Amino acid sequence: YRDRGTAPFTEDDLRLADELTRHTAVCLDNARLYTRERSVARILQLSLRPAHVPGHSAVATAHSYVPSSTSGDWFDIIPLSGARVALVVGEPTTRGIRAAVTMGGLRAAIGALASLDLTPEELLERLHDLVGRLDAEESRHPDESQDSLRAGTTCLYAVYDPVAQRCTVASAGHPPPVVARPDEPATFAQVPVGPALGRGAPRYRVGHFDVPAGTLMVLCNPVLLRDSSPDSGDQLTRLNSALQPRDRPLPDICDALLHDLAPDRPGDDGVLLVARTLALGADKVASWSLPNEPQAVSLARERTEERLRHWHLADLAFTATLVVSELVTNAVRYSTGPIRLRLVRDRALIIEVTDDSSTTPQLRQAEDDDEHGRGLTITSQLTERWGTRREHRGKTIWAELPIDN
Repeated sequence: YRDRGTAPFTEDDLRLADELTRHTAVCLDNARLYTRERSVARILQLSLRPAHVPGHSAVATAHSYVPSSTSGDWFDIIPLSGARVALVVGEPTTRGIRAAVTMGGLRAAIGALASLDLTPEELLERLHDLVGRLDAEESRHPDESQDSLRAGTTCLYAVYDPVAQRCTVASAGHPPPVVARPDEPATFAQVPVGPALGRGAPRYRVGHFDVPAGTLMVLCNPVLLRDSSPDSGDQLTRLNSALQPRDRPLPDICDALLHDLAPDRPGDDGVLLVARTLALGADKVASWSLPNEPQAVSLARERTEERLRHWHLADLAFTATLVVSELVTNAVRYSTGPIRLRLVRDRALIIEVTDDSSTTPQLRQAEDDDEHGRGLTITSQLTERWGTRREHRGKTIWAELPIDN
């Protein structure tokens, strides 16, 4: 307002200039602090996301990440027993450094729960309870802001079995995956959507659907799937167009999907995970039903040796038959019904013994004068990893032996 006048500045002008300078300094300091926090949050988020996605015989995958804000959206690919794989995507409600901390904690919790071979709905139920318990503990401290709460985080957990070529999915407030089977248009999977983590009653149900080899599955966060209802024809049309041709490399499909789905100015980060399903054929799987009697142990050893010779894995015969005999012996001793033995030749030799007992075996150290109790100890020492998973009736004890390529 003094651009044309030549009169000297008055005391009021000096006070105004001083006030403007102070206000500008505060704005610059706030911008500096915001930029610093945003940079720290971004670095933390990127460091907590999987830097390298290992290959898997069940799926071939590609992923993309569109940075827009400091949200903690994430994805994960978790190997499971029996050559299965879990595909996970999620989105917390918080932003900034807290979002990165939330994302890191939930990723670790999901990985730990997945190692227990829980079903998708049970895993989300336990995760729901964990989120509620952690938020309740933090809410007792008056210095904790509401932004620190994890409640409202959405999560999609899908398990694909390459032997059965079947997928099981549960959702905690997250959009369902897009499924594009060979020679069929892409559709949204029919998955019951439960409440977001930490909100409402933890009632989750699963959706089951067949996925033949070569099926494309697209998992992403809501910023990319603005309308995931079954009658969202316009978005499905864009999806089908972006997926063509489907035999392209997966990174090219990711780029096409982001180009067609990402909004011009997204308010949140975009996370995209694309998986092409693979299958383990009958030539890599062998299964037998054994009677529940002591003679089943020698029969299981014979079947195992014969199959390993057929697979040209005779060098594993001694170790594999020893593990099989220990697991089948335990099944005969502690169950009553028929026993199923399954061998899967994957990147490792997978040995599975299923019985009708729901009792989970416990690894223990037998005393020197004990006649029993060493089966699982021997199994754990001879195999790369082992574990148990519950079945609809009974349980499966599995173990993996590395294959020397």
